[in-house]
Amino acid sequence: MLAFQLLINSIALGAAYALVALGFVLVLNATTAVNFAHGETVVAGGFLAVALAMALPDFGLPGIILLPAILLIMAAFGLAMAWIVYVPLRREPPVSVFISTIAFGIVVSNGLNAIFGAAPHAGPPLFGGGQLAFGTLTVGVQALATIGVAGTLLAATGLLLTRTQLGRRLRACAQDPEMARAIGIDLTAMTGLAFALATALAGAAGLMLANQFFVTAHDGGAFMLKAYIAVVIGGWGSLRGAAAGALLIAVFEVFVAAALSQPVAEGALYLVLFAVLAFRPQGLFGEAAQRRA
Repeated sequence: MLAFQLLINSIALGAAYALVALGFVLVLNATTAVNFAHGETVVAGGFLAVALAMALPDFGLPGIILLPAILLIMAAFGLAMAWIVYVPLRREPPVSVFISTIAFGIVVSNGLNAIFGAAPHAGPPLFGGGQLAFGTLTVGVQALATIGVAGTLLAATGLLLTRTQLGRRLRACAQDPEMARAIGIDLTAMTGLAFALATALAGAAGLMLANQFFVTAHDGGAFMLKAYIAVVIGGWGSLRGAAAGALLIAVFEVFVAAALSQPVAEGALYLVLFAVLAFRPQGLFGEAAQRRA
């Protein structure tokens, strides 16, 4: 029974991590640069959920009602971020973009700290709190809701990227920017779209994680590292690998933390990362040719 509950919790956590990792890879493929402010966008999404819930206390709106507004607002935030941290520096050395995203993340983190303070905040649940009983098994409503909502967002993103003309344009820009430009695709517009979609997904993850794990203004670095590790484990630049890597991280964290402790789980995760880098640097699901998908 305990193993089943841990499995459900790990799948829920992995689904939220997968949203973060997927957004991380979208920007990576679109720009060939790492967005070090990506973790702060997760935190911003969590605090946006907190702010909307505080602004409408009489309605007691569940997170699922707030989700469309969070997706739209965070997408606009991501588009603005693209024009601030990447577009003006896209022809400069890559280190310029790295530094600009780090600086942007620091600004966001300190801005959130100034507005909300350093204390942890809890976001609204997606549907409601409590437990559901299945015979002798009990499962948290938030965990099941997170699996359902995050799974829907992941599936919708997959359909967008593989079944629509817009998705094909995004993938073309990631796989061969020069050829994409030659056939008339606007690389700047596609980059802005990648930032917007990535930030919207991160904001949705922030909404889900803020309820179960609370959120503070300086949590961005931890989320950034989780996304980075998921991408390394899954395969650099692979969307499917990033999602699979995120799920593996969550399963590992939850079960090791339950068996030993959370600090041990965190430390052991980095040992696993070192092992992957040493024995399979292309990732568990990557290819030696580094083909992006």
